Amino acid sequence: MTRPFPRLTVRARLAGAFAGLILVTGALVISVMYLLLKRNVDAKSKLLAVPGTAKPLTITTAGPAGMPLTGNDRVNVQKVISTDRYDTLHHLLMTSGMVLAVLVGVAALVGWWLSGRVLRPLHKITATAHRLSETNLHERIHLQGPRDELKDLADTFDAMLQRLDQAFAGQRRFVANASHELRTPLAVQRTALQIGLADPVPDHVAKVREELLTVNRRSEHLIEGLLLLAHSEDGLGDCAVVGLHTLVTEVTAQHTAEAKAADVRLLVDTEPVHVRGDRVLLTHLITNLVQNALRYNHAGGTVEVRAGRRGLRVSNTGPEVPSELMDELFEPFTRGPDVRASHREGLGLGLSIVRSITRAHGGSLTVRPGPQGGLEIGILLPVVREE
Repeated sequence: MTRPFPRLTVRARLAGAFAGLILVTGALVISVMYLLLKRNVDAKSKLLAVPGTAKPLTITTAGPAGMPLTGNDRVNVQKVISTDRYDTLHHLLMTSGMVLAVLVGVAALVGWWLSGRVLRPLHKITATAHRLSETNLHERIHLQGPRDELKDLADTFDAMLQRLDQAFAGQRRFVANASHELRTPLAVQRTALQIGLADPVPDHVAKVREELLTVNRRSEHLIEGLLLLAHSEDGLGDCAVVGLHTLVTEVTAQHTAEAKAADVRLLVDTEPVHVRGDRVLLTHLITNLVQNALRYNHAGGTVEVRAGRRGLRVSNTGPEVPSELMDELFEPFTRGPDVRASHREGLGLGLSIVRSITRAHGGSLTVRPGPQGGLEIGILLPVVREE
């Protein structure tokens, strides 16, 4: 359905509202002045009695020679007073109306000018929003001026653009890294099929089979990690009260054999603590932390897992990680130094999944270098108070 009239802009409506306010205020002032003046004039005119009535005249005004006024003189005086009353009130209305019309016009012009100055930052914000796309999210408004509502709006918009720019940059890196990680096993499989099966000797076929199975398992784990990362970033579904200490006990028990095989001591210290969240995602969080601590360790090292009201804390010994690389470790497909040559190299998704699950549960994550190398990662989740 089309509008019969074009919609007024905010600037026009502000100017109209300002002019309307002056119009209403001026009309009220004129009305009050008119009523007060009319009341005053009527009170004075009542000093003359109305001719033809039985009431005696109360006026004692004398004529030019000091003689009392006759009846005709009184009638003439009454007419003069009535005419003067009408002229006075009419002149008041006409003069006030013209002055009010001028004031309304001036108010409209001033309101148009002021609203234009007030809305100028909004036009700048709108123009910036129209120009933005995925390729120029680095642009900012950088609005100058006093710290008012419009400055706060522009700063909030700039902060949102900063987050979007980081999100798009992270997405581009993620897609590029995921493409590389998925392309690598495909290339390995193609090479194994082309070279390994060129001479179909049983020993070669068995070797190619094992290599293909290894690459396939790695690809499967990679796809599962990507799906889990996407699922954790979508937020939580059904939440329930989960015993964090119970999950830690279960997960560490499943990795006892792996720790022994790697000659790493796995130390567990828990106290009863309950959180509200997704049991499956929290299990993956603890699993990734424990696996990461075991994978990037050395023979004779230790892994300590603590869970309590102060949160979940996992620390390990291992290669030293520079402080400036701490934040990068939580980006997808990012690994620490000196791990690419390790035969226990992972996919580079573990800590990314940990951070995503922590955010989905409304928790916070801290990381710092361990005193004997490795990392010390702390997860603080909202604790459910026991009745």
